[in-house]
Amino acid sequence: MHASFVKNARNAIPLHAVRAKDAKSWNQRIAFLKASGFSAKEGELRLVPGRGGIASAVLGLGNAEDALALAAFAEQLPDGVYRLGETPDYCGGAQAALAWALGLYAFDRYKKPKRRNLKLVLPDGVDGEEISRVAHGVMLARDLINTPPNDMGPAELADAARRLAREYGAKFRSVSGVALIRDYPLIAAVGQGSARAPQLIELVWGDPKAPKVTLVGKGVCCDTGGYNLKPTSGMATMKKDMGGAAVVLGLAQMVMGAKLNLRLRVLIPAVENSVSGNAYRPSDIFRSRKGLTVEIGNTDAEGRLVLADALADADDEAPDLLIDCATLTGAARMATGMDLPPFFTDDETLAADLARHAAATSDPMWRLPLWRGYETAINGAVADLTNSPSYNLAGAITAALFLNRFVERAKSWLHLDIPGWVDRPKPGRRVGGEANAARALYALLKERYGR
Repeated sequence: MHASFVKNARNAIPLHAVRAKDAKSWNQRIAFLKASGFSAKEGELRLVPGRGGIASAVLGLGNAEDALALAAFAEQLPDGVYRLGETPDYCGGAQAALAWALGLYAFDRYKKPKRRNLKLVLPDGVDGEEISRVAHGVMLARDLINTPPNDMGPAELADAARRLAREYGAKFRSVSGVALIRDYPLIAAVGQGSARAPQLIELVWGDPKAPKVTLVGKGVCCDTGGYNLKPTSGMATMKKDMGGAAVVLGLAQMVMGAKLNLRLRVLIPAVENSVSGNAYRPSDIFRSRKGLTVEIGNTDAEGRLVLADALADADDEAPDLLIDCATLTGAARMATGMDLPPFFTDDETLAADLARHAAATSDPMWRLPLWRGYETAINGAVADLTNSPSYNLAGAITAALFLNRFVERAKSWLHLDIPGWVDRPKPGRRVGGEANAARALYALLKERYGR
């Protein structure tokens, strides 16, 4: 269970959360709030004094409906033992406990950690183990994304997957060298320019007879853009380009920890997209694992290439559910921003279920269409496909259509184009790596495959 949770504690300080519309009544109840000018604006915190210390803490919620708003308590409170007091339903209970855990997250690998000693009494009826499972999965993904590329290359990403496999008794495999060139030629092509060897990482867990769920995560550990070199501004956060891999590993940890009734397979094409005399070039043509040939129109559209081989492998065994997660396109960010990653699927039931869980878990996503009218844009002039569509609009959709060419047998397929990053901090979500969609996907899988 998360280290900050306790089952009970005497003299725990109550935490109250107040909407802006209720500020007047709270000011009437507590003179200190009125005297301090408390208006319950979002993130406004008051420590109400009492005999010998803090009598209570009161947090303003503004007019927002952020289910993780109470993470602000964990971020701002002094050391002590606390319990939930009066809070709106939408951010109380289990959501409050999760917000507390996420609010305590800090990536401090490279600096002296700030020692904090905050404890929260678990609210009545809240499963602390389940909350901790979700929080730890999110934190695993955040840690992987936040780690700089000098310490997070393909080999280090493989090590992270290996440790996870060892912890939960899963099978681990890594393919590199000649075998990678033979069986995953697009992954090998993208990674051939780096001194850090590319590889295909595989983790398998669960009952072979259970429904098959396969997760594919883009693991581009650093993306320079290759010969289509990114500008300086574009490279600033490229350590997050393995965010898809981080998310599927965090999700896998949740799934295995909960012992869901499924056969889980995780595939991660792990590469570094570098510039060198050995790097792949614009106008190169490669034959994919599926047999389709791909003309390279842009070496900075490498994510769809490595995913294509991994998806073809995943699709070979016709899984019940195939999910890929990737920091794939700038077009997705232009369309829906950093807060609202788009997803794509032709499965209407899956789309509705995911949207429902995204809302319930405050893990937002938005469905975009697999618009078949753009299919011709990914057809190559001298190869079966091009990774640089002839249509310069709808880039998130044409990227999804490219990936869809490598999925035929899976009973249901879902593609998520995530940022893997928080650029505007919110309670429990600091600037840096983020496990977009992990909590919603876990809720979906738990509903479908829970024991």
